[in-house]
Amino acid sequence: MDITQLILDDHAEQRKLFAIIEEIGANNRQALKPVWQRLKALLDTHAEAEERYFYPDVLKVGVGANDGESADAETKHAIKDHNEIRDTAAEVDKHDIGSSDWFAALGKCNEANSKHMGEEERQGMTDIRAQASLERRHDLAVTFAAFESAHLLGVEPVDKDPSEYVKQNEPN
Repeated sequence: MDITQLILDDHAEQRKLFAIIEEIGANNRQALKPVWQRLKALLDTHAEAEERYFYPDVLKVGVGANDGESADAETKHAIKDHNEIRDTAAEVDKHDIGSSDWFAALGKCNEANSKHMGEEERQGMTDIRAQASLERRHDLAVTFAAFESAHLLGVEPVDKDPSEYVKQNEPN
């Protein structure tokens, strides 16, 4: 088991759920609601799991993979992205399910999430694959999977200050 594979699996699930919502369409609000609730819980839980178990290790061993300038910069940007995803998901919930405003807000959430996943897959995940041992990646995967499993209904979405996050999680 490898944390980078678990993250990729979650990313695939997120992409799938956004696509399912688009295919359900506006006329079936009874189907939209539970699929959106599942997606939102996954987005929130996934971000929190990454912040607890993935990004602290990016800060410890990362060097700035691909177009990431440094592990600190990758991490700050990822935390900022997580905040944007949380905020755009909260905006979705302000609108009537299936309305044009709801779908517009959902599109912004999808855009923020898609942008983040692409950057994370090129940067932080590449850093961890290149810099962390297979044993460490396995250990991180175990804690990541346990956390997500324990929070199937989601976590409280709380924005974080990216600089303060890095400061608190940087190795001594």
